[in-house]
Amino acid sequence: MLNELRKQVCDANRALVGHALVILTWGNVSGIDRARGIVAIKPSGVEYAALRPQDIVLVDLDGKTVEGALNPSSDTPTHLALYRAFGGIGGVTHTHSPCATAFAQARRGIPCFGTTHADHFFGEVPVTRLLRKAEVAGDYEAATGAVIVERFRTLGPLQMPAVLVAGHGPFTWGRNAADSVRNSVALESVAEMALHTLALAPSSAPLPEYLRDKHFLRKHGSRAYYGQK
Repeated sequence: MLNELRKQVCDANRALVGHALVILTWGNVSGIDRARGIVAIKPSGVEYAALRPQDIVLVDLDGKTVEGALNPSSDTPTHLALYRAFGGIGGVTHTHSPCATAFAQARRGIPCFGTTHADHFFGEVPVTRLLRKAEVAGDYEAATGAVIVERFRTLGPLQMPAVLVAGHGPFTWGRNAADSVRNSVALESVAEMALHTLALAPSSAPLPEYLRDKHFLRKHGSRAYYGQK
């Protein structure tokens, strides 16, 4: 089971390159085996082209390495904070994809301007507050996870599987590692559309709620009818 998890996480990390979501080694994907409480995550600083399933590091939910010769991603504490707080997720992706990161650097959420966005994300993609000096000086990566969890106190992580960390970049999550990558693909796409919308019409208003709700719920609601059963 854990070998299969390692393969899934390796494939998901390598997929970031194919989707043009990362350059150099700026990103990571993890997946979790909930029954065992084990997280598989990309090793720190390893090129995607060289990544093999056996390189994927296994850690427990306290961050202790269970198996693997390499150091886990420096973002591991952030991933672990999300797994501990959001019980329904099975994979986490972090990138510095250009358009979503531009919104994060502007410390601005991504407005839902159209139905493409509404098909995937239920409203504005939220942005966290900026980390405080003491948080950065302490356990920085764990604090990054904490500000995400703080931002989601009144939000549903399954309806909004994405966040922008102010001044940093996007994190997404999903049912498994591959699903979290798909959410990163969707996030970057809607961020690019939003940037174009704001360039064409800076005073654009978000989509009306009745149209937003229709598009989201027809795919994700209890009476969803999009796609095949």
